Amino acid sequence: MAAVPEEQAGPESGPKHREKHKNKNKKKAAPVDESELLTVPDGWKEPAFTREDNPRGLLEESSFATLFPKYREAYLKECWPLVQKALGEHYVNAALDLIEGSMTVTTTKKTFDPYAIIRARDLIKLLARSVPFEQAVRILQDDVACDIIKIGSLVRKRETFIKRRARLLGPKGSTLKALELLTNCYIMVQGNTVSALGPFSGLKEVRKVVLDTMKNIHPIYNIKTLMIKRELAKDPELRTQSWERFLPKFKRKNLKKRKEPKKKNTKKEYTPFPPPQPESQIDKELASGEYFLKERQKKRKQMEEIKAKQADAVKRRQEERNKAFIPPKEKPAVKTKKASTEKKIDIEAIKEKVKNAKKKKLGALPEEEVKLKMAADEKKKKKKK
Repeated sequence: MAAVPEEQAGPESGPKHREKHKNKNKKKAAPVDESELLTVPDGWKEPAFTREDNPRGLLEESSFATLFPKYREAYLKECWPLVQKALGEHYVNAALDLIEGSMTVTTTKKTFDPYAIIRARDLIKLLARSVPFEQAVRILQDDVACDIIKIGSLVRKRETFIKRRARLLGPKGSTLKALELLTNCYIMVQGNTVSALGPFSGLKEVRKVVLDTMKNIHPIYNIKTLMIKRELAKDPELRTQSWERFLPKFKRKNLKKRKEPKKKNTKKEYTPFPPPQPESQIDKELASGEYFLKERQKKRKQMEEIKAKQADAVKRRQEERNKAFIPPKEKPAVKTKKASTEKKIDIEAIKEKVKNAKKKKLGALPEEEVKLKMAADEKKKKKKK
């Protein structure tokens, strides 16, 4: 059929008629909420990458190598067969060189997933940073990522670095455990690095907490914020709203007092007049009259001043020497007070007391028995004569 020209065609076949049709289609389309397009529905997972997605495989061979410390050698030697088995499922070769102290991963002709070599590289990095194989092998999953945070160069002093790193761990590892539960990540603090393994959202929070801790912000503040965020995420109405009004705002307080300088510069009172000009050496000589003296006289005066200073110094030295020969000051003798004779002694009263005391002695015989005993002794003496 021949095409109908625009002039002969009816009024409905013109460009205006097309625009009307477009406007009608726009009115029919239902309005779509942008927030729904941005949010991922619950329980949704990205489909796994299979051989059907890349049937021809890779064009070139890729490889990555990383060094490991000497103390990891024994552990890696034990778990290396498991590493090879896990990577073999993704058609990636793994080699362990104990002489050089390195681990190498390479792709093969059968490798179909181009991102498998990146995951294998992350696996050997985590193994080198003391992460156990049971946790490190999770990196091969699609929804798991890793982050190795370097903290060695963030603090200058070694002592403060050790204190802040210990703060990140907490007493008996309680702070680290709380952080793991809130972020759904596995965290390993080893030497100058912090290795984290988990979902992308959790890794972002872990990095923020670790860097803040090394900047002298205690991790408990970030943990409180994470706990509030987790409770807010449960409410579907608050997902599209801002959470700033619910989150706590911590003000930084510097408790250390500023060190006061030894020399305090006190400001003088302001005066509009400039300070007086200091006197020069010539002005001082003119005032004292030395300017008009001759050179001989000046030299003589200088010598006299030197001799006077020397004489003073000799006198001071002599006084210091003579101090050793000066006797110390003696304390004045204290006069003993004589016993007061005001009270008169009653001798007869004392005699009576002594007699009474003799009578009261234990085992003492009465007076009559004493007289009888003395008479018996005299009779015995007479008989012997």
